[in-house]
Amino acid sequence: MIASVFVLGIGAQWLAWRLRLPSILLLLAFGILAGPVLGILPRETLDGEWLFPFVSLSVGIILFEGGLSLRFDEFREVGRVVIRLITVGVFVTGVLAALGLHYLVGMSWEIAVVVGTLLTVTGPTVVLPLLRHVRPSGRVGVIAKWEGITIDPIGAILAVLVLEAIVLLNSPEAHGGVASTLLLGILQEVVVGVGVAALAAAILILLLHRRLVPDWLQNPLALMMVVTAFALANTLMEEAGLLEATLLGIIMANQRWVSVERITEFKEDLGVLLISFLFIVLSARLDLQVIAGVFTPGPLWFLALLMLVVRPLAVAISSLGTGLPWREQAFLAWLAPRGIVAASVASLFALRLAPLFPAEAERIVPLVFLVIVGTVAVYGLTLAPLARWLGLAQPDPQGVLFVGAHPWARAMASALEALGIRTLLVDANPRNVREARRQGLSAQNANVLSEGIKDSLDLSGIGRLVAVTSNDEVNTLAALHFGEVFPTDDIYQLPTRTDGRAGLNIPQRLRARSLFAADATYLALSDRFDRGDTLRVVEADAAEPLHLLVPDDPDVHVLPLFVVRGKRLMVVSTDDDLLLQPGDRVVVLTSAELGEVPTSMGTDVPAMSTV
Repeated sequence: MIASVFVLGIGAQWLAWRLRLPSILLLLAFGILAGPVLGILPRETLDGEWLFPFVSLSVGIILFEGGLSLRFDEFREVGRVVIRLITVGVFVTGVLAALGLHYLVGMSWEIAVVVGTLLTVTGPTVVLPLLRHVRPSGRVGVIAKWEGITIDPIGAILAVLVLEAIVLLNSPEAHGGVASTLLLGILQEVVVGVGVAALAAAILILLLHRRLVPDWLQNPLALMMVVTAFALANTLMEEAGLLEATLLGIIMANQRWVSVERITEFKEDLGVLLISFLFIVLSARLDLQVIAGVFTPGPLWFLALLMLVVRPLAVAISSLGTGLPWREQAFLAWLAPRGIVAASVASLFALRLAPLFPAEAERIVPLVFLVIVGTVAVYGLTLAPLARWLGLAQPDPQGVLFVGAHPWARAMASALEALGIRTLLVDANPRNVREARRQGLSAQNANVLSEGIKDSLDLSGIGRLVAVTSNDEVNTLAALHFGEVFPTDDIYQLPTRTDGRAGLNIPQRLRARSLFAADATYLALSDRFDRGDTLRVVEADAAEPLHLLVPDDPDVHVLPLFVVRGKRLMVVSTDDDLLLQPGDRVVVLTSAELGEVPTSMGTDVPAMSTV
């Protein structure tokens, strides 16, 4: 059975990738099929005491991973909007959701308030994959990322406090003082969450900075620290671990004493396994009869209310006075999928409320799963077309992501920028990144092979990847790594040493499309730039194959690199010969002065002639 959970979980993730569907949909479907439908995972086996502590710890690890992707330099630009969304927006969502649950679903006020507060959470497990798929432009993607990660602990903690208030009011020992109890609870949650996170971060940074831990133990140590701090915070104050885990991730991501690249990569891999496991197990515990009970007019009307009224109104009220354009407000109003935190906390709440409200408690989990499936399905299938209609995502982005920011990569990026093509450079060498920024180029210092890079990069307007580092293996791995972000036809890398010279043997099936020419390796291009070859832009004056740009004169070496036709970019590759049209602008690497280039190459474009 344990093996079945992993097979179903990873199988659902893979199938979702192949079908380009939100993975959570297939995870939930596989879990329901394996549980109540086929009985592969009997519910009685999944109801052991181990389940919810494991679920709670797993959620803490996932939130820590999400916190690792939050940078303060982003928050400075979007902080006002984010704070409004996780305060005013949470309040509006909770109140309106409670009203809908009471009047549309028929829940008592006590259960409606608890579930309404719980449904304020969204979650990084569903928001980040949608953002990676859509690649919205501007700051709206950053706002959605910050909201999706930080709202989880806030919403969950508020839901726990509301739950405690309901339990207190319905207990025979209740003697009033609920308001003071809630205020004290909020204060304790914050103090415990912040205090434990700061302590855990200080210990972890000290151990890593002073190299008191060997490399092979750094990831296990970080995992131990996350789990221990989460358990400590939850022991001191229920659900304070959610706040602690998120803050610990944010602190580690923004400190400057130790690198967290390896920890980030490890937690991302672990996060995929945990998400797969959790959704399979939690959905397998559902009861078919109870599931059928939520597919009635009341719950379905509530789902429509939540998506069409509650979320847009919460975003509109939260955006008042922030200067957020209406297009970005509309995008955010259509992005509130619920994820693993809602599912796991709902299961815990159902157990807590069962003794007080036995008939209604069993409706909580199916209703929350209906909201999860409905929001993920609708948002996942419609968000990308909406973003394109709003002008926040390009249907055919032409920009280029350069893997590598060394001198001649910067020269190529500058040439494309001069032609109106957006570029972004990524390099692990901070000196290259600083020099690129000094030249006015967009650049980011990061490991291009880390999973988190795909979420942290602003890929708005970027539609192609060009890997031009000196390392053939890095180029190949980067091309494979971004295979789920860009179409394979738009991923390029420099020819490896097997493309024209003996050496490293990287199988062709692993390589992306080869750039420029079969002999245009990193060393060959570097030699040409070192000899004084320059980048120039020429304009074609006739319809002719691209290879005719290369003159027969052995003393004149011309290498076409990029072709810009109107606003469309075409990258020169070894596997096709582009047919030029009059007016096409071609970026070439040439050893000749522009006036010495044969006339078949076209005319000079003086404003862009030399980089």
